[in-house]
Amino acid sequence: MHNLDIFNESKRYMPGGVNSPVRAFTGFNINPPVIKSGKGAYIYDEEGKKYIDFVLAWGPMILGHSDEEVVEEAIKTLREAQAFGAPTYLELELAKLICDTYGIDMIRMVNSGTEATMSAIKLARGYTNRDKVVKFSGCYHGHFDGFLVAAGSGVMTENIPGSAGVPKDSIKNTIIANYNDIDSVKEIFEKLGEDIACVIVEPVAGNMGVVPATREFLEFLREVTKKYGSLLIFDEVMTGFRVALGGAKEVYGIEPDLVTFAKIIGGGLPCGAYGGKKEIMEMLSPIGPVYQAGTMSGNPVVMSMGVATLRKLINNKYYYEQLELLSSYMQREIELILNNRGISFVINRCASMMTVFFTEDTTIKNYEDAKRCNVDFYRRYAEHMITNGIYISPSQFEAMFLSVKHTKEDIDRFLDVLRRF
Repeated sequence: MHNLDIFNESKRYMPGGVNSPVRAFTGFNINPPVIKSGKGAYIYDEEGKKYIDFVLAWGPMILGHSDEEVVEEAIKTLREAQAFGAPTYLELELAKLICDTYGIDMIRMVNSGTEATMSAIKLARGYTNRDKVVKFSGCYHGHFDGFLVAAGSGVMTENIPGSAGVPKDSIKNTIIANYNDIDSVKEIFEKLGEDIACVIVEPVAGNMGVVPATREFLEFLREVTKKYGSLLIFDEVMTGFRVALGGAKEVYGIEPDLVTFAKIIGGGLPCGAYGGKKEIMEMLSPIGPVYQAGTMSGNPVVMSMGVATLRKLINNKYYYEQLELLSSYMQREIELILNNRGISFVINRCASMMTVFFTEDTTIKNYEDAKRCNVDFYRRYAEHMITNGIYISPSQFEAMFLSVKHTKEDIDRFLDVLRRF
């Protein structure tokens, strides 16, 4: 079938024809390719067209699509284990790998990044016996009600739900601060510090485009949370095991109290986890009073792919050097092309995550900066790239990702298509 026929029929059975909104290419003059298969750095649609993939399932395919060793482990597991809702050795293996590599005491497996972040918030509230949560404008932590808040013009303005179906009562304890803005956080803690259970932050934001936190900003968050007895939660759903083997914690050298994972730790299958210090994690049921459960948490097939993926990353640490070399080359060459064309832009990059912002500004350091970007220009750019076999995000406010299967030839092909835009 043709992509368009499949997409149109999908609209009869799924809202917007999709199971996650950004896939619908809303506002685009092209329809989304319907993807059939993937191998290495490439994906193929239902019409047989090949794309070089810089979305990589929104980040997790750091080893590329259908890595043979990872897939083989999943097949071996599936022959004898599908789901039990009971303890397995594989979940212990993955827990040990994550804890030892990232440097945390304990972990709890769940099934998605949203589950991980909402569970970490519940745990922080249970541990501190406080209700209020500080999050940052432009940081996305999943579709849990308490996170779906649109920031007002000031950090202390009345919260407004960012989605229909979210009661105001669900977000009354969510406080919005400005990303990379120490003063906005200081103001909040001076007024409400004794009531704040935690601060949750993406150390490298990925859902307003790639916007890394400054070291000073994260250091301040660490200091102020310690001062007031609040917990600091790093949302490493996107950055964990991608920006470095030890995630953003390794990049910045700053220790959170809790951390959330997803994406890479399932090797491409649905997975999430949250972990941290022993005294906090032991507040979880069955040994503590904070209840969280999931029948499919620690599913053996998912765990096998996670174990295979992390082992491969641990045993081939040069992968991260390879990704840095390729990513820095890509950034330099994009900058040369856009500068020669007289196009206004900013590129933000952290390791193998990158966003090209089309903007008159000289820096993008928070959500307000990102919102000033020329989204219509980005749309035309993305339509051109995708039509010509370069699969990138259909949104200005997302990241491009590289895998270890990308080659310099793949990057040069990207650059050739960009030159024709």
